[in-house]
Amino acid sequence: MLEPKTLDDLARRLADSLPEGVKVLREDLNRGFRSTLEAGLGRLELVTREEFDVQAAVLARTRTKLEALAVRVAELEAAAAPMPAAGKTAAGKTPAKKGAAKKTKASSRADAPAQQPSAD
Repeated sequence: MLEPKTLDDLARRLADSLPEGVKVLREDLNRGFRSTLEAGLGRLELVTREEFDVQAAVLARTRTKLEALAVRVAELEAAAAPMPAAGKTAAGKTPAKKGAAKKTKASSRADAPAQQPSAD
C-alpha cells in the first residue's frame, strides 16, 4: 500500500491542477481526493517493490531447483530403464535370424501358382 505521505502529495497535486475558480474548495477537494485515492488503491492488490523483489528471488530459486530436479529425474529414468540382455531384445524376445523372413499373406500368394481366368 502507498504511504500516507505519498497519498497526501498525490492528492495535493490533483488539487493544484484545478482551475483558479475551483481552488477555493481546495481543502475539501484535497480531503476528497485523498479518501478516493485511498479507497481505490486499497482495492487493488498492490505490493511494495521490496515484497516484489523477494518473491522474484524465490521464483528464480524455485525455477533453478525445478530444472535440476528435471535433469535428475531424467537420469534416474535412464538408469532404471531395463538394459537388453545379450541375444534378447528390449521386449525380452530373441531376435529373428538373418535371412529368415516371416511368411505373410502377400508372400504366400506369391508362392502359390497363378490361377488361370475362367473362360465363361
